[in-house]
Amino acid sequence: MVPNFEIDKLDGDILRALQRDARRPFQELARDLLVSGGTIHVRVNKLREQGVIRGTRVVIDPVRIGYDVCAFVGINLHNARDYKKVLKQLQDVPEILEAHYTTGKYNIFLKVVARSTRGLHDLLIDRLQSIPEIQSTETLISLEAPILREVPVPRVW
Repeated sequence: MVPNFEIDKLDGDILRALQRDARRPFQELARDLLVSGGTIHVRVNKLREQGVIRGTRVVIDPVRIGYDVCAFVGINLHNARDYKKVLKQLQDVPEILEAHYTTGKYNIFLKVVARSTRGLHDLLIDRLQSIPEIQSTETLISLEAPILREVPVPRVW
């Protein structure tokens, strides 16, 4: 387990600002936070080196590019030791957005997208349930995602 990285108030302010707009110029951010552009540059590099900032990405609205269905799929394996073997096969399915190894009712819990309910059906039958190590699946279709947010950055006083 990686130890937590201690952030101070300025680090927190930088992280919250970058969560709102990762393309914001460092000089503009520095002006708002009353520090130099060099300070922002050094701090962001430190946050990257420590693994706090893992990257910058474009967030795409799946519905706007034709993925009208979002679903969660709980997977039960025949044997828990098959997890790594199944995970390798799941990595080849681009419609799988997230995979979690979980406690409780399921061994693996997926977040998937599909272009339609027919597409979801095909994904389940042809690509997931055809994996021999998968005993069963249970699917929950998302009707709405009223809360979508990034991890909260702790406030440091």
